[in-house]
Amino acid sequence: MKNSIKSIVIASAVALTLSGFAGCTKKPGAANNNAVVGITQEPGIFDPHTVVAAGDEEIIFNVYEGLYKYDSKGDLNPCLATDVAISDDASVYTFTIREGVKFHDGSDLDAADVVYSLKRAAGLLENQDGTALVQELDPIKDVKAVDGGKVEVTLESGNTELLSYFTTGIIPDGYDNCQAAPVGTGPFKFESYNPGQSVILVKNENYWQKGLPYLDKVTFKVCADMDAGLTELAAGSIDIFPYLTTDRANQLDKAKYNILSNGSNMVQIFALNNSVEPLNNLKVRQAINYAVSRKDVISVTMDGAGVELTTAMSPAMGSYYDKSLDGTFAQDIEKAKTLLAEAGYENGFNITCTVPSSYLIHVNTAVELASELKAVGINMEIKQVDWATWLDKVYTNRQYETTVIALTSSYAPYDVLDRYQSTSSGNFINYKNDKVDELMAKIPTITDTKEKTELYHQVLKLLTDDACSVYLQDPTTITAVSTRLEGYNVYPMYVQDMSQVKVTGN
Repeated sequence: MKNSIKSIVIASAVALTLSGFAGCTKKPGAANNNAVVGITQEPGIFDPHTVVAAGDEEIIFNVYEGLYKYDSKGDLNPCLATDVAISDDASVYTFTIREGVKFHDGSDLDAADVVYSLKRAAGLLENQDGTALVQELDPIKDVKAVDGGKVEVTLESGNTELLSYFTTGIIPDGYDNCQAAPVGTGPFKFESYNPGQSVILVKNENYWQKGLPYLDKVTFKVCADMDAGLTELAAGSIDIFPYLTTDRANQLDKAKYNILSNGSNMVQIFALNNSVEPLNNLKVRQAINYAVSRKDVISVTMDGAGVELTTAMSPAMGSYYDKSLDGTFAQDIEKAKTLLAEAGYENGFNITCTVPSSYLIHVNTAVELASELKAVGINMEIKQVDWATWLDKVYTNRQYETTVIALTSSYAPYDVLDRYQSTSSGNFINYKNDKVDELMAKIPTITDTKEKTELYHQVLKLLTDDACSVYLQDPTTITAVSTRLEGYNVYPMYVQDMSQVKVTGN
């Protein structure tokens, strides 16, 4: 994975009783064509090639576009490219660039913009040191414009898994001020960012998809926490609020809110730092897995609206998911105690779980896990930290013992498992298995789907055998949407797509 946390996302729950939510006092944008989305993660980076968190990507999804783009069904479709030709050995990708597309600054998209963007993302510009900004695009050897408005991308070696990474945002040739003044081709243009308050996007009047978007303005309003967000939803100062729990959603007035849901393709993980004692002991990690009731975690944190996981991939990935692994670590307290005794910890041990404080689903999960681990003699202290501290200490510098977080990915199996390579900057659990490295290096060279699927199953089996962490659930994404709006789709990934949302009522 790239040196960021593109695949880390926060799926939030709430601890607020919504009694009295029927009495809304104000409707945002009722007299205009605007919409307000409630978010609980402070935005950080608006550069599509250095974006840090999925919470940032859900916003800039509306600003930047790639050669390809995912839709709400999880299908990968042509976007700024109209098609792609891939050589037989998958070492050359040739894209036909869409005509008639303008950037937000009024300039026309052409092959030079694509060449610049991909070279920048892959670390191939003259002023770069060769380090890819988007690590997934590191296999790119060269990018050049060819006849017919096409761009040819040459790889170091054949790679059949790369197409999903060409969703990377395209920016104007030579442009390098994306953080302060984002410029893309998306349906909305960046207008302003007021830290701690909001990010405001406005309609791209020159958007290449005719008739879209419908809204004139979208405000992503920063809420201090889930309680604050739910209060604002009740007051009518926001229109859309994602990542609800079932019971909270059920308490909303259905005359005022449509409740939408979809599988999230997220993996909530009780992450174990494999490099620290006693978590570097396989039997200890196995014991922790057997001590946990995934069903109870889902009940407590999502009111049952989640899919139990045993390994590092969600069943949403279809055939790439290995169903034979289901139930591998069904809760077994006595087995957990036996494994701890065999590892030399018959009296248990103390451990710390560092969890981001703003995201109650993870805090609540940690509390439930602490209760379950206590039954086998493991005393877990919960240490809540702010999001910035979590990013720095836990994810980037790996200075932690355990944590609870949700991992996201593009809708591609390689992106799900890429972080488990020992050299990956996304391998924040410090996992290492030479066989996993070998298989992950081999997968991109395989063209036969059946063989490729079997290799993925082998990787998942190794991760499970190594009990590298505790995989808990794929939480269902539940979103409340004001009945004054229509066209909002819940994606099976962390995206707020506002391009088809329209105002239909007051």
